[in-house]
Amino acid sequence: MPGEYTYDYAIIRVVPRVDRGEQMNVGIILSCVDSDFLDIRIALDETRLRALDLTADLESVQAGLTTLKAVCAGGPEAGPVGELPPRARFRWMVSPRSTVVQTSPVHTGRTDNPQAALQHLFETMVL
Repeated sequence: MPGEYTYDYAIIRVVPRVDRGEQMNVGIILSCVDSDFLDIRIALDETRLRALDLTADLESVQAGLTTLKAVCAGGPEAGPVGELPPRARFRWMVSPRSTVVQTSPVHTGRTDNPQAALQHLFETMVL
């Protein structure tokens, strides 16, 4: 179909206690190479996070999410990785980590509007 793009996305999760494996979805990262699109949506429900772990380090979680936002936006504020092209920054953001802020495996979809696809995924997977 003309105007349709393939995109990749990952869900951003907070795992307050990695040893317990409990997690909550807090965001979506979406990359569409064909339209040079890379964007992120994040919403952290601190009350819900505290329900998983009363001792969750909210400052560390916020710092991790802020770093993802900066890398997604690119530029010198994100350090050396911020100077990479959008697709390389996406790959960096979705690299597996054993930290409190993690991403899901990468999933693929098709759309004619990457921004609308990001919003739909955010509403259905996070909100």
